[in-house]
Amino acid sequence: MNEIIKGIEEAQMKKEVPSFEVGDTVRVYAKVKEGNRERTQVFEGTVIKRQNGGNRETFTVRKASNGIGVEKTWPLHAPAVEKVEVIRRGKVRRAKLFYLRDRVGKKAKVKELVR
Repeated sequence: MNEIIKGIEEAQMKKEVPSFEVGDTVRVYAKVKEGNRERTQVFEGTVIKRQNGGNRETFTVRKASNGIGVEKTWPLHAPAVEKVEVIRRGKVRRAKLFYLRDRVGKKAKVKELVR
């Protein structure tokens, strides 16, 4: 890749990236713009995937809201993502947890990792 592009992408990356993995339950604080006002919206759920790396890295969080599964994907280094707070660590054996989409209720839980 071109050195100029690498320099631009490194300048856009966040200095402190939270350490979380697939299977963790996280709380994402995202900035939402509504008209001329800006507020922070919280989205809490299980991380089902992380992909790519560097400046373009994204992660997807899934939660059940009123019995309906909701997934949101954010760029990790986006200015819209204020912070990612890890609530509990999950014990999983896969890199992508797409099988959670087919499960409902207690079956959709991920076991907690005890350290």
